[in-house]
Amino acid sequence: MARPSASAALRHACLALALMALAACGREQIRPEPPPAATTQTVPAPPLRIGLALGGGAAKGFAHIGVIKILEANGIQADVVAGTSAGSVVGALYASGLDAFAMQERAVALDEASIRDVRLFSGGLVQGQKLQDYVNAQVGGRPIERLDKPFAAVATRLDSGDRVVFVRGNTGQAVRASSSVPGVFEPTRIGRHSYVDGGVVSPVPVDATRQLGADLVIAVDISTRASGTTPQHLLGIVNQSIAIMGQRLGAEERARAEVVIRPQVDEIGPASFEQRAQAILQGERAALAAMPRIRAAIERRQRERAAALAPRPAQPQPAADEVDCGGTWVRRLNPFRRNADVCG
Repeated sequence: MARPSASAALRHACLALALMALAACGREQIRPEPPPAATTQTVPAPPLRIGLALGGGAAKGFAHIGVIKILEANGIQADVVAGTSAGSVVGALYASGLDAFAMQERAVALDEASIRDVRLFSGGLVQGQKLQDYVNAQVGGRPIERLDKPFAAVATRLDSGDRVVFVRGNTGQAVRASSSVPGVFEPTRIGRHSYVDGGVVSPVPVDATRQLGADLVIAVDISTRASGTTPQHLLGIVNQSIAIMGQRLGAEERARAEVVIRPQVDEIGPASFEQRAQAILQGERAALAAMPRIRAAIERRQRERAAALAPRPAQPQPAADEVDCGGTWVRRLNPFRRNADVCG
């Protein structure tokens, strides 16, 4: 018998290799480990924006200075500030760049006659022009949008009762509108509309502070509670009437603040400028007592923001020809085989 030639042997070898390759198409390659997860990079959260909402309360507003003094002493600086009535006066000065000690110096030196201009022909009401001029002098004549901090003064539109938040324009005029206590001040005319005290619709301007971009709001409530007695003078009657309206009106808005500070200033009359030192002291005491709550609120909000901004780990993405067989990834070499057959 003749021996096969070399070419015939080569053909036989190629045929054998081809048969082995076809047999391999029926088998799958098992890869026990899933594809590695993509690496992630932590993005630091932006700084927490703290807002200060300063409520109305006439001469009790000096308490706001004491609150700010304690916040600053504990390293807490408000990034935005909104004020209603007396709170808008202190808020404007604070937003202009004055610290608590500078404001206290101005408060001690303040002559009540420098901000009160009574006009007899308007029924003995305070005009408010002196208050406007005083505020503008303290902030260097700058409009609201050019103050050092974002600031809002809240007033009430007299014809519609709508809440109006001034964030641009004449700073003193906006404060005058926010402070125009009905029955005491003449309504402030701006453009085509007249405005009265913001405490009529927003005794503590938490929502306005949030609108300025605050992530956390510290509210200072100096509003008067109904005393159980009948005031005998005009300002007392008006102040208590507004307080009665504001007790329920402002409750929901105050609840939207992370921390509410309530200085004990109920015994200070709305026109008791001679008690300004006592009001400042009560603001200091209330803020100092609230510091544990303020720190806890800041830490809680920072944790929430960090959790919300934390990157989620990327899920492993299988290749197009891989099948998950109960946690074990199997590569399908034959594209026409069903998943069940690959895993079976």
